[in-house]
Amino acid sequence: MTALAAAGVVCCLGLGAAGCARSDAVAQGPPVGDPVRVLRTAADALVEAGSSQTRTSLEMATGGTRVTIRGEGVYDYRKRLGRLRLLLPQDPAGAADRRPITELLAPGALYMKNRGAGVPADKWVRVDTATLSDGNLVTGGATDPFAAAEVLRGTRSATFVGRTEVAGARVRHYRGTADLEAASAAASEVNRGPLGAAAKGFATARVPFDVYLDDEGRIRKIRHRFSFVNGERQEPVAVASTTLLYGFGARADVRLPADEDIYAGRIAQE
Repeated sequence: MTALAAAGVVCCLGLGAAGCARSDAVAQGPPVGDPVRVLRTAADALVEAGSSQTRTSLEMATGGTRVTIRGEGVYDYRKRLGRLRLLLPQDPAGAADRRPITELLAPGALYMKNRGAGVPADKWVRVDTATLSDGNLVTGGATDPFAAAEVLRGTRSATFVGRTEVAGARVRHYRGTADLEAASAAASEVNRGPLGAAAKGFATARVPFDVYLDDEGRIRKIRHRFSFVNGERQEPVAVASTTLLYGFGARADVRLPADEDIYAGRIAQE
């Protein structure tokens, strides 16, 4: 857990064949539409899809330390609600792995269970995401899937790399750079504030990305590269956030905890 604290993260803490068979000539041809315009509306295709399953990976590098946090869960793009189960890396001292953290993602809030740091196992910790300088793009140990998609609304430049496959789905690979300030201005109301905070809190508002869209325009995989400065040690931290989306239309019954189940005591520093 020491590495996590040093990085400033968690400190507060079926895939089916895409469409009908098509000829190789069609599969390898260039996509229709300007890449920048296509990517700026990619989040809308997720809303139309309704929900999906997701797997996340957040890799942080600072100094000689590299930490990876992995997650898995579901997300409802219409209600902006998600549930993730995060697996933390083994303690550098070799101690046994911690219990997985359960996270609930909601407009303006992040809920965590099995948070540790003196919080009872049956209680949730609630974090107001408006208070987070990164807009909760990395603090929770995973990037909110819809926020990850809305970063693309700020796409400044993008190129079509080629056609490939992601977990069995035919996809179009794009590479580009987004601007968080522009993304905030174009985002939905729930992400406007968080993305604006991230534009100010990160070392730069420019976010390089790789994204893979299926033939329905839905994001199947997106990888962002963020950069910020650790407030305690003033060390640069490079973060690579990868979000994989699949199982569109999956049931995403996310229920937020009742007030009496939220921990109101002091959280120990780790």
